[in-house]
Amino acid sequence: MAVTLYNPSSASGLKKLDEYLLSRSYITGYQASKDDVTVYAALSSVPSDEYVNVSRWYKHIDALLRISGVSGEGCGVTVGGSSLVADETVATPPPADSKATATADEDDDDDVDLFGEETEEEKKAAEQRAAAMKASGKKKESGKSSVLLDVKPWDDETDMKKLEEAVRSVQMEGLLWGASKLVAVGYGIKKLQIMLSIVDDLVSVDTLIEERLTVEPINEYVQSCDIVAFNKI
Repeated sequence: MAVTLYNPSSASGLKKLDEYLLSRSYITGYQASKDDVTVYAALSSVPSDEYVNVSRWYKHIDALLRISGVSGEGCGVTVGGSSLVADETVATPPPADSKATATADEDDDDDVDLFGEETEEEKKAAEQRAAAMKASGKKKESGKSSVLLDVKPWDDETDMKKLEEAVRSVQMEGLLWGASKLVAVGYGIKKLQIMLSIVDDLVSVDTLIEERLTVEPINEYVQSCDIVAFNKI
């Protein structure tokens, strides 16, 4: 079952996430998965130790991403209020919201006859839509992917603000830049970790790195780029 969490980049979202992780080691299931990477990337900064459960979980996922990566598929998680599309079901909704939703569902059941016979007008409208689709020769929508990218600077003197501006200056059809944050690497050096979504048929991440992000003029700031996670949407 897909899970939706409140946006963890806000204080209220962090509090909800902390409560959610009180009895869980991972966002879904019993092993680190793409669901953990999705929520990890949605955080705008390293969570404060005030959020004990979030802080514990974050440090664990951060260590996994640095050492071996995360391969588990997960159940599918979305983050409300972010660039990701939110699901209808909220993982930790207020009791009142749940009751309201149940009431609304009951009302809908009363109003909609799911097993009623299709009228002649409905049949005709369906046939017209099918004919229009066939005539237009509309292609099936291309698949999309969500990518978490590590962008490394040359040294500790690299202006990371200008580095991010240079990265985001790359514009292509089918490419959308998302949330980002700076992550300490060591010796005063930080790397940029940034999310992006792509239309698979239009954008190759390897080509994006080799022909756009690590060539002039961007290579003035960027030394290299690594794919941390690549998930189909």
